[in-house]
Amino acid sequence: MAKTVTAYKEKMKELSVFSLICSCFYPEVRNNLVFEFEDMEVKPISKRASGQAFEVILKPPSPTSDSAHNVGSLPKKREMSLEDIQKKLEAAEDRRRSQEAQVLKALAEKRDHERDVLLKAMEDNSNFSKMAEEKLTLKMEQIKENREAHLAALLERLQEKEKHAAVVRRNKELREELTA
Repeated sequence: MAKTVTAYKEKMKELSVFSLICSCFYPEVRNNLVFEFEDMEVKPISKRASGQAFEVILKPPSPTSDSAHNVGSLPKKREMSLEDIQKKLEAAEDRRRSQEAQVLKALAEKRDHERDVLLKAMEDNSNFSKMAEEKLTLKMEQIKENREAHLAALLERLQEKEKHAAVVRRNKELREELTA
């Protein structure tokens, strides 16, 4: 059958070349022109807007053609016994069980994978929370230290101002005692 299809394609290619050559020698259109090959006959049909049209008529294979081309009658089905049917049913049931086991195994693997992913996500979340808490604690300690340092600096300036004010008062008192 495959050889017939291949031969048909080749002949159609030959037909196109043949038509081109013939049109050079016979420019007028011939509707009744018939091309005959071994196992087919090609008749041109009236020309259409899309191009030429042909009718291909396949002839029955000749007795001299290759016997591989002949399509013989299909072999008759043998009668199936009850045992054969039972064996086929058992084989089908085994295939079904096998497929079911594969599906269950795939589902279990998927569940395990999802559980692992969830555990990893929870661990990452916990680690992130711990890290964020540590950073926040460190930041709060830095802020506290900065406030204490700032308050210490303010207190020191205040003490310096008080000392300066005490010196200024003494100097004022001494000036008043000297001028009085």
